[in-house]
Amino acid sequence: MSTSFRFKSVEEAASRKAVNVALPKERPEAYYGCQVFNRQKMFEYLPKETFDALASAIDNKEPLPRAVADSVAQGMKRWAIDNGARHYTHWFHPLTDGTAEKHDAFVDHDGKGGVIETFTGKLLVQQEPDASSFPNGGIRNTFEARGYSAWDISSPAFIIDGTLCIPTIFISYTGESLDYKTPLLRALNSVDKAGARVARFFDPEVKHVNSFLGWEQEYFLVDEALYAARPDLVMTGRTLMGHESAKNQQLEDHYFGAIPSRVEAFMLDLELECHKLGIPAKTRHNEVAPNQFELAPIYEETNLANDHNLLLMSLMTEVARRHNFRVLLHEKPFGGVNGSGKHNNWSLGTDRGKLLFAPGKTHEDNLQFITFVANVMAAVHTHNALLKASIITAGNAHRLGANEAPPAIISMFLGSQLSDILDRIEKAGDADIDLGSKEEMKLDVAQIPEILLDNTDRNRTSPFAFTGNRFEFRAVGSSANCASAMIALNAAVADQLNRFADAVEKAMSAGVSLHRALLSEIKKLVVASKAIHFDGNGYSEQWKKEAAARGLDVESSAPLMYDAYLRPESIDMFARTGVFSKLELEARNEVKWEMYTKKVQIEARVLGDLAINHILPAATRYQSVLLDNVFKIKQLFTADKAGHISAQDLLSIEQMAEHMAIIRAEVDKMVDARRKANRIASEREKAIAYHDTVVPCMETLRYHIDKLELMVDNEIWPLPKYRELLFIR
Repeated sequence: MSTSFRFKSVEEAASRKAVNVALPKERPEAYYGCQVFNRQKMFEYLPKETFDALASAIDNKEPLPRAVADSVAQGMKRWAIDNGARHYTHWFHPLTDGTAEKHDAFVDHDGKGGVIETFTGKLLVQQEPDASSFPNGGIRNTFEARGYSAWDISSPAFIIDGTLCIPTIFISYTGESLDYKTPLLRALNSVDKAGARVARFFDPEVKHVNSFLGWEQEYFLVDEALYAARPDLVMTGRTLMGHESAKNQQLEDHYFGAIPSRVEAFMLDLELECHKLGIPAKTRHNEVAPNQFELAPIYEETNLANDHNLLLMSLMTEVARRHNFRVLLHEKPFGGVNGSGKHNNWSLGTDRGKLLFAPGKTHEDNLQFITFVANVMAAVHTHNALLKASIITAGNAHRLGANEAPPAIISMFLGSQLSDILDRIEKAGDADIDLGSKEEMKLDVAQIPEILLDNTDRNRTSPFAFTGNRFEFRAVGSSANCASAMIALNAAVADQLNRFADAVEKAMSAGVSLHRALLSEIKKLVVASKAIHFDGNGYSEQWKKEAAARGLDVESSAPLMYDAYLRPESIDMFARTGVFSKLELEARNEVKWEMYTKKVQIEARVLGDLAINHILPAATRYQSVLLDNVFKIKQLFTADKAGHISAQDLLSIEQMAEHMAIIRAEVDKMVDARRKANRIASEREKAIAYHDTVVPCMETLRYHIDKLELMVDNEIWPLPKYRELLFIR
């Protein structure tokens, strides 16, 4: 990479101006969802009986009769063609953290040498992608290619770039899930049924409990010219080297600051595209680190919210390039500044409009609130290692515990008022729980007062925090598919709610009143899950020791964290809730270990190439300049004077030589470690070897390369530096 190209890129980036975005003349409500086959479009394009059948199936979470599919397909095709679509695709979520699609045209032979536009119910409901070419963890052999995608009626179809996209699940020929959507729908179905069982203790009319998700998408923007001049960003999504800029986020002047005009133009363009596709983008702002920003939507049902987040990440990439930016979704693209997360704000609510994590004004409302909070505590405590495994990736491992990210230990923040109530319930004896009539419920010791929303400060160090009427799972990574965390969380909570309902019903069958049975079981849960409750500073070293003493999972190796999926309690829980079979869990872990290895492997190869072919030649060139300068000084001055003048150059030459020698040796060591790891047959053991032997070499290489960056002449250094990458001009 030439120096001239580098500086041309910097100058080019500095000259960028904001792209003008044409604002629609209409207000958002006029074009919102215009590219979505939503209820309004269904009503317009479908026969009334078809619309009623489809709407009923969606609302009641029932299968759509196959006979209705042809009618839906005809209406959907007419709407798509009227809006410029020429192709259709099943849009699914393979185990790559991205999405997949295969486009087919709306054409078929007409029998007369021409074609006609056609789309049938069979094509809408089910298709057959190649199952062997996606990650499957050994469920499918490479010569066994058949897999099925099947229409998810609960998530509406949409049009992008002239293609009708139909959200679908993706399963193998033998029925195992090969995607994220299938187990997510299973987990949501499980928490629906279990949550409704418990909610009916308070309202017998409840039929369904829905899971809601509000994600907060953090991301970095980098000038496209500078991005192209950094092979590590292009190949891995993060900088594998780079000394901190003298100014980064220490002044805290970027957070919620004025949005740069170029960035605001990008945000506006992205927001317009989101609204057309029915993504309820609402909030945008600068985040803590330079060039870091956030977009957040209005909350939606979890399955739809997850589809929208995946769609958003694809949109961001496309829209950013229109504005001469590149979006970085890696969890830690820059060392020394905040990484990017995707906070998952999660809640449950009944089909009768009751948010189950929202405190009420009556004792009974608050008893229901405490019931569900206690069950979430118990689920998170029992499965804290599993929840951590659900969010860990090679990228997120760099972020957790660093620069305001939550630590790699799952704990729950509840706040002072809620903590006080739970403490009083825990300390109350059976004789202290005095219940009058249902209308005059009185808890002498555990008297539940009126609980106020937002009654306590937030704790940014908590990975799982109560924030008023929801829980915020802050540990999810910015590039992740939200489904991974939502599957584990909803399944764990569903299993716990079923256990709770069984215990309450058993007590009632023995003659215990409903309210006494509820309080008795709540108390047991509060006591049993006390270790998960932590409102202190999660960044402190003391917390790591205390968490271990409490029995929480403190494992820091990503490959070993994945073991939590295959613990007996996890296998049993997923089986009881119908979310995963043991075979599916084993296959997914194979994929997780393999993906971890491949990502570290790619980074190691890129780093080795940059070190040998970019950094060392630049350092050698500058070293030659210094040596030439020393030689000339010795020719011009006396020995005493020359020694004094050239002392600093000689010291620099010596220090550079030491760093360069270590870099050469460490690259050789890293290559050797990689070769040894690649010979390991077990994906788990291979991932562990990469974590234990390759990653430390990469960290050592980065340290010494960053030291050279401070020493080598700026005009000779081959890569754009942090001070250039982190500040949009």
